[in-house]
Amino acid sequence: MAFNINTVAILSPGDMGHAVAQLLRAHELRVVTCLTGRSQRTRALAQAAEVEDIASMEELVRQSDVVLSVTTSEAAPVVCQQVADAITATGKGLLFAECNAISPQKVRSLQPVIARAGGRFVDASIIGSPPRNGRSPRFYACGPYATEFEQMREFGLDVRNLQGEIGRASGIKMCYAAMTKGTTALYTELLMAAQAMELWKPLTKEFQSSRRSGVYDIMEGWIPSMPARSQRWVSEMEEIQDTFEYLGMTPNILQGAADMYRLVGSTPLGEERAETADRDRSLEATVRLLASYLKQAGA
Repeated sequence: MAFNINTVAILSPGDMGHAVAQLLRAHELRVVTCLTGRSQRTRALAQAAEVEDIASMEELVRQSDVVLSVTTSEAAPVVCQQVADAITATGKGLLFAECNAISPQKVRSLQPVIARAGGRFVDASIIGSPPRNGRSPRFYACGPYATEFEQMREFGLDVRNLQGEIGRASGIKMCYAAMTKGTTALYTELLMAAQAMELWKPLTKEFQSSRRSGVYDIMEGWIPSMPARSQRWVSEMEEIQDTFEYLGMTPNILQGAADMYRLVGSTPLGEERAETADRDRSLEATVRLLASYLKQAGA
C-alpha cells in the first residue's frame, strides 16, 4: 500500500548513514536525525550531508514517515527500543526499517518491539559500499511491510524485496558478510603470519604467479582500508557467529574473525576513520605495521 514519504529519519548518520542521507537529499527528500549524545565526528558527517538535527526522539518520530536504523550491530536493539518508546509516546505510526548487520533471530526479536508500539517493521539489510556518485547499495527487504519500503526506490535506494518472513533479509547479509569480511580477516591473519616469519616476498610471489592472483588482488583492494572499520566489524562477526550456531553449524570460524578484528582494532591503525585513513598506504605497508604492533604486544 502506498503512503506519502516526505521525511526520513536516519539513526545514525555515520559512515553508511550519512552517505545514504546524501543520496536521499539528492532526490529532494527531507532527512532528519537526533544527535543527542552523538560524537563530534557524527555531528560533522550529519552537517556535511545536510541532515537536520531534531532535539528529541519523540519529535523526530512525530515528524518522520520512515526511520532507517543504520547503526552498529550492538546498538541496534537500543535504537529499536528508543524508537518504539517514541512511537508509544506520540501515537505516530511509521515505517521502521531495521538496516543493521544482525542475526535473523535477533531481528525477529525486535519486530514485536516496534509492532506493540504501533509501528510497521521491515527487515532491510544493506549489502554494498556507502552510496557514491548516485549509486546505492542493495537494500534487501522482507516482511509484511516490505512493499511499502519499496517506495524508497523513488528516492534513489536500490530496494530488493525478498518476499517472505522477517529474517530473510538479515540472513542474506550474514551469509554475504561471512564471505567478504570473514575472508578479509583470514587474509589479514595469514599475511601477518607471513610477515612475522619473514616469508612475505615468497608467499606473495606465489599468490601472484599462481591461479590465486585474483585473491591477491582482493587482498590489495580490501585490507589497506580495513583497519578503519575493524572495531565496528567485531560485533558484526559475532552476529554471524550467532547465526551459524543457531543453524546448528560451528560458530568458531567467525569467532576467530571477530578476534582478528578485535586485534586490529586495538592497534593505532584501528583508530583510523574513513576520513583520516592513509589512502595511499599499500597492502605490504599495512601488514608490516600490523605485524610490528603484534610483535610489540608480545614483547
